[in-house]
Amino acid sequence: MPVDTKYRSTAIELMDDFGMQGEELTDALEKIAWINRVLGGNKLSVSAVQQIARKYPGRTLHILDLGCGNGDMLRAIAEMGKQEGFRFRLTGVDANPFTVAHAESVSAGYDNISYACDDILAMNADQLSCDVVLLTLTLHHFTDREIVQLLRQLQQHTRLAIVINDLQRSRLAYRLFELLSFAFRLGKVNRVDGRLSILRGFKRAELEAFARQLNTKQHTIQWKWAFRYRWIIKGYERKDQDSQ
Repeated sequence: MPVDTKYRSTAIELMDDFGMQGEELTDALEKIAWINRVLGGNKLSVSAVQQIARKYPGRTLHILDLGCGNGDMLRAIAEMGKQEGFRFRLTGVDANPFTVAHAESVSAGYDNISYACDDILAMNADQLSCDVVLLTLTLHHFTDREIVQLLRQLQQHTRLAIVINDLQRSRLAYRLFELLSFAFRLGKVNRVDGRLSILRGFKRAELEAFARQLNTKQHTIQWKWAFRYRWIIKGYERKDQDSQ
């Protein structure tokens, strides 16, 4: 059956139901985290934070992870910070209360990680204020209009950088995910949402169009394995503040 990837899909993913809970959701969250680790997706965001932190030695950086899932990304950053001697205050946000409770449970050993249950699009300035914001496999859940709205808000309240790590929309990525689903016997939620996530993913030209709407000059868009784009947008902090 042919796969049409010309335009972003508007279909709703199963995990977009914020009332979803139970073992099926827990299993789906853990499988997503596992896939990100195995395919190197986590490294894209962790290495970006590492590069930023090296520019600000001795400074405690507040990192906000929007759409944090089970918190695997924050734990990876916490471990990297421990190894490098960085100081991080890490906050994860997710709209599903069951997901937040699960993330809190598996992050119990990390005293610099906290979580909040919030609708990302409804968060206020105080909640969004941070040094670095992470959007890992989160942006594709929103419509084009919502993406521009959210990123404009984040531009105003993120001091150093917005780090976006999301999927490339392509037929090859879709077919390879089908093979991965079969090989690793992924459950229904992962199989359905994984395919939809790719169809709701992005082409480079779309990300560049968002950048033009945001009028952002200081940004980079890079294609990375496995079928990811890492888009880093510089925050609002002035050069004279950088040394503080």
